[in-house]
Amino acid sequence: MPARPASRRRFLARTAAGAAVALVPGLPLVRRAAAAASPNERPVFATIGLRNQGWAITEKSVKFADFAALADLDEGVLGTNVANVERAQRRKPDAYADYRRILERKDVDAVMIATPDHWHTKIAVEAMRAGKDVYCEKPLTLTIDEGKLIERVVKETGRVFQVGTMQRTESDGRFLLAVALVRHGRIGKVTKVTCGINGMEPSPEIPEAPVPKGLDWDAWLGPAPAVPYRALPELREGYGGGVPLFSNCHYSFRNWHEYSGGKLTDWGAHHVDIACWALGATDTGPSRVTPVEYTLPVPYRDGHPTVADRYNAATEFQIRAAMPDGVEMIITSAGDNGILFEGTKGRFFVNRGKITGTPVDDLKADPLPGNAIEEIYGGPVSENHTANFIDAMRSRKQPISDVWSHNRMLEICHLSNIAMRLGREITWDPAARHVVGDPQADAFLARESRTGYTIDGGA
Repeated sequence: MPARPASRRRFLARTAAGAAVALVPGLPLVRRAAAAASPNERPVFATIGLRNQGWAITEKSVKFADFAALADLDEGVLGTNVANVERAQRRKPDAYADYRRILERKDVDAVMIATPDHWHTKIAVEAMRAGKDVYCEKPLTLTIDEGKLIERVVKETGRVFQVGTMQRTESDGRFLLAVALVRHGRIGKVTKVTCGINGMEPSPEIPEAPVPKGLDWDAWLGPAPAVPYRALPELREGYGGGVPLFSNCHYSFRNWHEYSGGKLTDWGAHHVDIACWALGATDTGPSRVTPVEYTLPVPYRDGHPTVADRYNAATEFQIRAAMPDGVEMIITSAGDNGILFEGTKGRFFVNRGKITGTPVDDLKADPLPGNAIEEIYGGPVSENHTANFIDAMRSRKQPISDVWSHNRMLEICHLSNIAMRLGREITWDPAARHVVGDPQADAFLARESRTGYTIDGGA
């Protein structure tokens, strides 16, 4: 796809319009920002990492952007999604196994990153230094120090960076309403917030297996340690289907600390984010993180799993984080998936499908101010999370899911995993952003990248 300099200039100069719509049926109208642009004003995108969420964010972005290129290390995944994008936009994107070929292109305005978590930081940093704006899936990082590096590079390069915590924009505005209810005192002083994020099933022993045809396993591992590919023959069904149900690759990567952080950084990255946003704790953090009870599916020594043939992220857990102003945050695998806010005057529950409780019912007789949602969002609510990213690209302001607020809340999730791995409470200095009085725990804020996959000029 050739570069279109004049079109890109028109895109960057365009401003958003708005229309009134209902975020949640029966509640006050708010304005939705309109991000759709004429063909000559559309930015040029590329996606790196295409299974599952990679295709999901690409599919919902085609109406706003032209996709010039796609990259994936799995030939089958790459070929399938090239065909998907060609059908969606009636133009075939270029295909690459090596994401660096995308970063070399001058016609690409922004990249969307949906690789496994352990690849996020390297690609994001290199993309920004190549002059690209970035939309990166959650959780943004594998370690706390990676988040600090990304923050530094955003400042150095001036790039726009959206994290894929789309609950801030989507889910029919339920989470925006939840934040507004808390901020407007509808439950009084907040005393406790419980984030239900579900647990996971342990795996059986997973043997070494032949690498699937078309997958570059060494490159998939990338910054992570070199280990054999593992899989059992049973295939996963439903979302993420078509790959082994039990493996150390593809959909199952979230269950291994080498590549992700289990449920704590998967669903935790969504619900802890909304909780911190509502509490006004997006530029601070906890003073203590306590593993109240938890189950690790394999033995650990000095914070590291001692076996390599099974999932190693926590399967069940209850974590308590001491938040500012005396608020207790509980992160639990028990109960309904969602967030329960409790205060001196009431409580309510919110998830992607519902928002319930007396403070919600009371809105019929005592509604929030008409601009309450827009005050939370910083203006008209975008059509979807990509639309907000594109509006930010035009204005050159950071979008609704900025890296600083994301990293602050993700520190709670990372610290929870460290606390469980070491089996003890962690005291945290939220100003200095390091562990207090525990050098062993503090060492887990970073990780070494494998030779050949370090970040040039990184931390």
